[in-house]
Amino acid sequence: MQILRTYLLLLSTTILLTGFSWGDPCKKALDMAGSLENIKNDVLMRQTEAKIIAQCSDGGAAHFVSALQLERVGNVDAAIGEYRKALQQEPSFARASGNLGLLYAQKGMDDEASVELARGLATVQNPLYHKAMARIFAERKIYPLAIYHYSEAGKELIRDASLSTGLAEVYNATGQQDKALEEYRRALTANPNYEKAYIGSAAIHIQRNKLDQAIEQLKKAEAANPRNREINLMLAGIYEKKGDTKLADYHNLLGGKSKAVPVSPPKPSEPSVVSEVDKKIADLKAAVKDRPGDVVSHEKLGDIYRAAGKDSEAIESYREAAHLNSNSSDVYLNLGMLYEKKSQVDEAAVAYKRAISVNHGNAEAHLRLGDIRFSRGVFPEAVEHYSEFIKLKPQSPDIHLKLARVFAKSKETALAIASYNSVLAYSPNDVDANREIAALYKIRGDNDKAISHYKKVLAMRKDDAETRTALVSIYVKDKQYDEITVLLKEAVELSPDDPNNHYKLGLIYDFKKDFENAVASYKKAVEIKPDHARSLNALGRLYMKAGKLSEAKETLEAARKADPTMEETSVLLNNVRDEFNPEPRKISKGKKSISKKAKKSSKKSKITKVSKKSSKKKKTKKTR
Repeated sequence: MQILRTYLLLLSTTILLTGFSWGDPCKKALDMAGSLENIKNDVLMRQTEAKIIAQCSDGGAAHFVSALQLERVGNVDAAIGEYRKALQQEPSFARASGNLGLLYAQKGMDDEASVELARGLATVQNPLYHKAMARIFAERKIYPLAIYHYSEAGKELIRDASLSTGLAEVYNATGQQDKALEEYRRALTANPNYEKAYIGSAAIHIQRNKLDQAIEQLKKAEAANPRNREINLMLAGIYEKKGDTKLADYHNLLGGKSKAVPVSPPKPSEPSVVSEVDKKIADLKAAVKDRPGDVVSHEKLGDIYRAAGKDSEAIESYREAAHLNSNSSDVYLNLGMLYEKKSQVDEAAVAYKRAISVNHGNAEAHLRLGDIRFSRGVFPEAVEHYSEFIKLKPQSPDIHLKLARVFAKSKETALAIASYNSVLAYSPNDVDANREIAALYKIRGDNDKAISHYKKVLAMRKDDAETRTALVSIYVKDKQYDEITVLLKEAVELSPDDPNNHYKLGLIYDFKKDFENAVASYKKAVEIKPDHARSLNALGRLYMKAGKLSEAKETLEAARKADPTMEETSVLLNNVRDEFNPEPRKISKGKKSISKKAKKSSKKSKITKVSKKSSKKKKTKKTR
């Protein structure tokens, strides 16, 4: 009995020392929480989260799930609290650390973010963690680490234009402009409307004094976002260098910079304008020196410096006013705008927040803070600030458009459509609003409305290839082939040197069995581009149908040379060769030999049957 007790004691000790959990539900819940990232199905995700909370309602895994759910509804502060609770109970839970780091980074708390992200990356190679770390290191000018983390993030987030742009900015900061331009090109391949990449590449061209190339990039950026003030101010600067004052004034106006009034040389009896400004600055400096706590003097000094274009001095004066708890909302707004001008976006966001806290009705501060949140993908806060701006200035179709885009990115289609309709109520011919609302109607399957808006776009911009393609896809789905033909003919007329347009038109003729026009279209595509593989393949197929085997063989050989990977070409070529070189029909001989054998065997069987019958008859006779 004593031996048994000793044995059981040793066994229990061994089990405890080896970490046997006896089916601990909290450990299982934690394992499930760690694998949530791999679940792509929303229903399964919700079911798993519910199961985690049910298994260990007060454990670290449950707090982690609560944090995820709070993040989804945009409650960042509450989510941070839940991630912290999860880590109090499970300090080594890497995903909780990494996710907490992302939220800290989102709030501009970079010191805290870098610590938590590093803990997350120690175990989990999440590309979003790498991306956030890259941004922090880039802003701190620790460029080698920034490059490493951008590269790691880019291995999985291959379609994220902001990664290539961030990497380009790092290369530009380290004097590697060619590499920077290459990364900007990659960003635009991933997202052709990514205005930041256009602006970055334009800035490099300006540094190299390639002004025409810079204008080309900025025009594309302007098409992506016509309301971007930075783009207009950059264009104004270029046109000033080129001596085109009219265009410079126009873009300055769009950029929010009023035209400077030329000052005539002062008469001997009149005080100089410059000396008046200097005198004001000197007086205010003296007032600040005598009364350092005089907030109004700091505010006025900041205003004068800003008007004179002395941004660094203006920032210092406004910061002093802010330090003295200025109650002027415009002081914080101006400070934020100056920070943005210097690309200090985090500082700008803080300044705009203070402007709003002093005066909630500061529409410009709401707008600028909304833009920052939108650019960083913090859509709930962007919606909040754009909505506040619209309440203050409802007749702002450009901001309604921004709000619509936020809703569209957040997959809130009904709200997005409502916002696009608000844009169109003010500007019914807005090309972007019509195109984008049409895309949403198309997703919802409301093809009639989608077609109506797409047609509006084409009426204003016939060369809008994106809209034409979208409209063709709807017509294909609805089998409206005559409408497709009209659209494709227009595309050929607009771009007669594009072989793809002729090829597409040939396909629709081919489908409608109008082979003569199909052949003509394919031939035109090949005439423009002799190695256009798809047109050659289609032309060869039609030659086969028409029985023109030599032309078919020659055309298909050319198609295969142009694109050896095209499977249909190989199949068609084999069929052509079979037609040219028919194999002898050995099967027929086999059939003859088989039939002879069959005849012989049938004869033999008949003979044996007859002999059997005769022998039976003889036997019966004998018995009788």
